[in-house]
Amino acid sequence: MIKRTIDITVSSVLLVVLMPFMVPIGLGVKITMGAPILFRQTRPGLYGKPFKLYKFRTMKNGEKCDEQRLTSVGSFLRKYSLDEFPQLYNVLKGDMSLVGPRPLLMEYLNIYTPEQKIRHNVKPGITGWAQVNGRNAISWEGKFLLDVWYVKNQSFLLDVRILAKTLIKVIKKEGIHQQNHATTEKFKGSKEVV
Repeated sequence: MIKRTIDITVSSVLLVVLMPFMVPIGLGVKITMGAPILFRQTRPGLYGKPFKLYKFRTMKNGEKCDEQRLTSVGSFLRKYSLDEFPQLYNVLKGDMSLVGPRPLLMEYLNIYTPEQKIRHNVKPGITGWAQVNGRNAISWEGKFLLDVWYVKNQSFLLDVRILAKTLIKVIKKEGIHQQNHATTEKFKGSKEVV
């Protein structure tokens, strides 16, 4: 209940405070990429229950690879994590929390190991333990180990620590891309049980 109260309070305040920035971001997306302004995708939430995730678009539509679809505006938004702002609405709705394992793709649900599935025992977050300990620069298995560790060790003080480290990571622009990829390579399953 305490975590949910904090999520509602902080996301409400941030949505109001960030609105003057979100409007020009939306206009920038509209001018450079056209409609729609928001990227919407079904992602697994608590216990794998599907929900609609919202982000500002960073890529043009089309069949090209991510490197070719990613625009200069989109790259800027990702560099400073500005594309994540609309997820505050997901937090306000209760689909997500400020802190928790990142919501990944629905298709991954069937290829997680039993241990990796533990990451869905809490609500997904805008930021999490894996994001402040490597983000896209670490392996999938490494991310999942960190996610599961968070689920087993979560606390109010840990969440505060993660939020503080997130601000530092965003300022330093660390771990945004996986090496040799515009974003990150798709997860294809673990070769061995983690």
